[in-house]
Amino acid sequence: MMISVPVSEQNEVAQARRAALEIAQRAGFDETAVGRVAIAATEMATNLIKHGKGGYLLIDLTDWPEDVGTAWSGPPDVELIAIDKGPGLASIETALQDGYSTAGSAGHGLGAIRRQAHSFNVYSRPGAGTVLAVRLGGGPATSRKRADVPSHRVARGLIGSVCLAKPGEDVCGDGWHVIPGPGVQGRRAVMVVDGLGHGPQAAEASAAAVRLFNRHAGRSPAEIMEAMHEGLRPTRGAAVSIARFEPERRMVSFCGIGNVGGVLASRNTPEARRMLSLNGTVGHVMRKVQQFDYPYPAGGAPVVILHSDGISAQWALDKYPGLSSANPSLLAAVLYRDFGRDRDDATVLVAHDLGEEH
Repeated sequence: MMISVPVSEQNEVAQARRAALEIAQRAGFDETAVGRVAIAATEMATNLIKHGKGGYLLIDLTDWPEDVGTAWSGPPDVELIAIDKGPGLASIETALQDGYSTAGSAGHGLGAIRRQAHSFNVYSRPGAGTVLAVRLGGGPATSRKRADVPSHRVARGLIGSVCLAKPGEDVCGDGWHVIPGPGVQGRRAVMVVDGLGHGPQAAEASAAAVRLFNRHAGRSPAEIMEAMHEGLRPTRGAAVSIARFEPERRMVSFCGIGNVGGVLASRNTPEARRMLSLNGTVGHVMRKVQQFDYPYPAGGAPVVILHSDGISAQWALDKYPGLSSANPSLLAAVLYRDFGRDRDDATVLVAHDLGEEH
C-alpha cells in the first residue's frame, strides 16, 4: 500500500528515509540498491523543506513497468513522489544542473536523485509548487531502460497512480488495476474501485473487485460490471469504473457505477471529457448497467483518468499547462495534491493508450 510521509521539519527527513528503506528491504533490494533509495529519499525530503516549504513524500512498491506493453522481470520498483505547494521552479533544466541552488546549499539535490533513479520526472510551475516522481529498481540504476521524460513527451504505454488510505486508517478501501492489453484481444482495460466507506471491510470489497476484474478481463466493461455485481454481493459493495481502449475503433468503452469519476483527455491538447457513471452500488443496488463509447480526442493520443471520490471532481486540465503530456505519475500526484480530500481514501489512475504513436 502506498504511504504518505509529511515532511515539514528536519527530523521528518529521517522518518521519510526510514520508511523508504523499509519498503526497499521488503522488496528484496540488495545493499547497493537500498543505498540508492536512501539517497533519493533523503534528497527528496530535504528539498521539500528547503525549496517546497514543506510537503509530502509518497512511497510505494510497484509491480507495473511504466511501459505496460513490455515484459516485467525481477523485483518490483520503489516509487517515490515528492509533492509540495511551494514557490515552484522557474526552470527545471537549470535546477537539474549540479551547483544550482536557491537555498544556499551545494545544489546537488536533483542531480543526485536523477543519478540514482532509472525513471525521473518533474512537473513544476512558478508559484504553484512542484511534483517530482522517481522509480528505483533493485538492480543497477542502468539495468533497465531509463525514462527521463521531458514535460512535453511521454514514453509509449505509460501508467501512473496515487492510491492512499484515509488518514488514520491502516488499509486503503480503494483499489485499481490494469490489464495490459495485447494478451486480452489486443485491448487494454483499466479500473478503479472504491469500497463502500473505508477501513478493512472496504478494502475487502476492493480486493474482491480486482480479482473479478482479472478473472473476466476478456469481456466488455459492461459484462465485467455484471459479473462484479454478482461477485461483490457478500461484501459491503463498491463504486467501480472500467474503461477499455479500443484502438481499432479509436474509441474508449466505459462503464461506471457510483462515484468513481472517469475523464477522457488528450496528451496533445487541453481537451477533456467527463464520462458518464450511473447511480448505484456494485454488489447491492444496480438498477441499470450501460456501456458508453467515447471517440478518441480529435488531437489523438488519448489519456484515461479514473479517480475515487476522495478526489474532488472540480479540476480542469487546462489550468495546468503541459500536465496532460507529462508522465502519468505526475498527473496523478498533482490531482491528488490539489484536489484530495482528507476524509476518505483517495485514488487517481492515469493510463495512456498503448497503441497510439506520437
